Amino acid sequence: MVTTVHHAPQRLGNILIEKGILTLERLQQALEMQKQSGGTKLLGEILVEKEFCSEDQVIECLALVYALPYAKLEPRLADPKVVDVLPREYIEKNMVFPLFRIRGVLTVAMCEPTNLFLLDEMSRATNLQVQVVAASPKDIRRMITTLPDSKTFVIDDIIDNNSQAEVTLIETAIDDIGDATEIAGQSPVIRLVNYVIYNAVKEGASDIHIEPAERCMRVRYRIDGRLYKSLEVPVNLLNAVTSRIKIMASLDISERRLPQDGRVHVMLDGRKVDLRISTFPGNRGEKTVIRVLDTRSVSLNLRDLGFAEDVLEPLQTGIRAPNGIILVTGPTGSGKSTTLYAALNEIASMENNICTVEDPIEYHLSLINQFQVQERVGLTFSKALRTLLRQDPDVIMVGEVRDEETARTAIQAALTGHLVLSTLHTNDSPSAITRLINIGVESYLISAALNVVLAQRLVRRVCPKCRTAYELPRPLRKTLERMGHGMDVFYKGAGCKRCRNTGYSGRVGVHELLQIDDRLRDAIVANASVSEMRRIGLENGMVTLRKDGFRKVKEGLTTVEEIIQITGESAIAERAERTGSVVEDVISTT
Repeated sequence: MVTTVHHAPQRLGNILIEKGILTLERLQQALEMQKQSGGTKLLGEILVEKEFCSEDQVIECLALVYALPYAKLEPRLADPKVVDVLPREYIEKNMVFPLFRIRGVLTVAMCEPTNLFLLDEMSRATNLQVQVVAASPKDIRRMITTLPDSKTFVIDDIIDNNSQAEVTLIETAIDDIGDATEIAGQSPVIRLVNYVIYNAVKEGASDIHIEPAERCMRVRYRIDGRLYKSLEVPVNLLNAVTSRIKIMASLDISERRLPQDGRVHVMLDGRKVDLRISTFPGNRGEKTVIRVLDTRSVSLNLRDLGFAEDVLEPLQTGIRAPNGIILVTGPTGSGKSTTLYAALNEIASMENNICTVEDPIEYHLSLINQFQVQERVGLTFSKALRTLLRQDPDVIMVGEVRDEETARTAIQAALTGHLVLSTLHTNDSPSAITRLINIGVESYLISAALNVVLAQRLVRRVCPKCRTAYELPRPLRKTLERMGHGMDVFYKGAGCKRCRNTGYSGRVGVHELLQIDDRLRDAIVANASVSEMRRIGLENGMVTLRKDGFRKVKEGLTTVEEIIQITGESAIAERAERTGSVVEDVISTT
């Protein structure tokens, strides 16, 4: 039995206009486009495609049209026991998500609530009455990523959130591999490992460091780019804890002489969290680092990543270009992969064949074909990229340009009509061009293929709960004024429980975008220096890392100290604070 979809007296366009989301002119334009398509495209699809409205706005108003409830989906809304009523392949194919079942009524989230055939099909497949809730495709895709697989460990089942007594472990000497394996399967060790993972996710850590010290096993979390000590336990338990983590990641527990890498999924609060495991033998024993990939803590929306409008607009123009290369540069941990994922998420559609080559795959995205590099069997970046070109791609993402062969293949793909996105390790945007030349790529090929270079850093965000205004030391204030960054008010975090008394909570991106125009293409072919290309970029209106950073200081998002650190001006700032002197010529080009 299917819940009836009621017709409402108002149309979608009228409701969007009444809510102030859409203008009459844009509605008429969209209706004309729908007419030209012969009715093959829905009005909502056209409105989203032309960026007149967002997916959320269209679905919410569509729910009003058909008198249906609209839901902003979160993992806590779904009952994990109900997900299995429909096969995962069916859920992914039809973009539906079963939420919960009450007295024989199954509530299902759908982005196309008017699809009566699909409703009837689900009712017959589950032998339940189906009730519809309207939800955006983006929310449904995010919920699909929470679905567990056969290698998922449910941490909630074996961790006591309110008790830390389980962390007090027996001090038993562990020397033999057999002993370590046996103890790794015992409850105290399992509870310790799960407590460490649970607490890391709860604290918002990006990495967990489990390392042997002289008299203890130390656990540290990397939160907002900084390491903090979490706990210390007897060093005797190092082998058992390491073995437990290896068992979870299907690694060889008998191998302690060589580094190993693996991956594991865990369930926390009803959602799936991916963990990347890396072990490395040291002089005191094996050190384990766990990278936490929590999709809930990362927004894959470009507007949520801290982009200013004068950086976001040219970047969005670049990712919608039919061909060319877009490079995102910066040091390790600067958020390059997240930016690329957000860019791909923005252009993902049924009309595009988007393929990625990654090492490793950090986040799984719908409508995108993702491939893992396997260097042990000879599947390198360059070989995978060459193979992908025979898969009829429209857009290709290469995790990183590491060598000349990968760079040449990427440029060849861009020159033959593909849009290529990748990352590079350089300090700023103009240096990316020099880096490609140093790798061995001819300058005329770079000039022809490169469209956009985005350099970025992550800085800590001022805690919104304890944010307070303060007086900057006068010499440093004068220095900022001479640099063109005069401000009336400066903010910092006073320190509270939410931010662990650091004054910072979360991170925000600082960006520098270089658009490659004809002048720059000529400069690249002429082998111009980095400073010359930077000068041309500045004349074309390029926003530097420093300028974008101090703009975020002015908005109260971060602090002067954070920007000084990422722009390498700490020595100048220290001198200004100490003596009041300024070396303007040193920083005039940044």
